[in-house]
Amino acid sequence: MQHTVVSSDEWLAARRDLLKAEKELTHLRDKVARERLALPWVRVEKDYVFDTPDGPRTLAELFEDRSQLLVQHFMFAPGWKEGCPSCSFMADHTDGMNMHLAHHDVTMVAVSRAPLAEIERYRKRMGWQFKWVSSNGSPFNYDFRVTFTPQEVASGHIDYNFGQWNETGEEWPGLSAFFKDEAGDVFHTYSTFGRGVEVMMGTYAMLDLMPKGRNEAEGMDWLRRHDQYA
Repeated sequence: MQHTVVSSDEWLAARRDLLKAEKELTHLRDKVARERLALPWVRVEKDYVFDTPDGPRTLAELFEDRSQLLVQHFMFAPGWKEGCPSCSFMADHTDGMNMHLAHHDVTMVAVSRAPLAEIERYRKRMGWQFKWVSSNGSPFNYDFRVTFTPQEVASGHIDYNFGQWNETGEEWPGLSAFFKDEAGDVFHTYSTFGRGVEVMMGTYAMLDLMPKGRNEAEGMDWLRRHDQYA
C-alpha cells in the first residue's frame, strides 16, 4: 500500500474520520457482546472425563471453585510430535491472562486428544504454566466439533463453525464456555471457531496498530512456535 505524506493538520483530519469508524466498531462489538450474553444455554448431559496431572477429572471438576470455565480446544492429536503452531500462538497469551481470569470467576484450561504424557512433554518444552488436560478416549472433542472421524474427513466436507466446511482435516481449533450452577449442573453457553479464536491472539491486536499491519503473504505463514524463530 502506498501512503501519502501530509501535514499534521491533514493527518489529524484523517485520523478523526477513522475514529468515527472505530467508535462504530466499538458500539457494534458491545451490541454483539450483549447478544452473546443473551444466548440460551444447553445442559451438558454426558459425563466427560479427562486425564489430568492430578488424576481423572470430570468436566464439572475442571471448574475448580469457580462457576465459569473457558476451554481452548487445542489441536494436538495422539502421536503428533508438536502441538498446532497457531494453537501454540494462542496458548502463548494464556499465562498472562490467567491470573486475571481466575480472579474474575473464570477457570481456563486447554483440552487436547493427545495422551497426557505427550501434552506434558510439549507443555514443558514451551514453558507454559496453564492447565492442559487430555480428552483421549472421550467423545468430548467430537461432540464439540473440533475433531472429525476419518469418514467425515474423507467425505470432502465437515460440519465445522456451525456450517459445512469444505476444508477438511482431523483437528480444528475452537473456544468453548461453560457455566456450573450451585447444584453442580454444567451448561454449555458459547463456542467460537475459525477466525473467532483470534480473541486469544493479542499479538494480532497489536499488529493491527502497526504501519505494516499483519503483513501476511498467505494466512499465518510467518508464524513459528516461539522456540523456533531464528
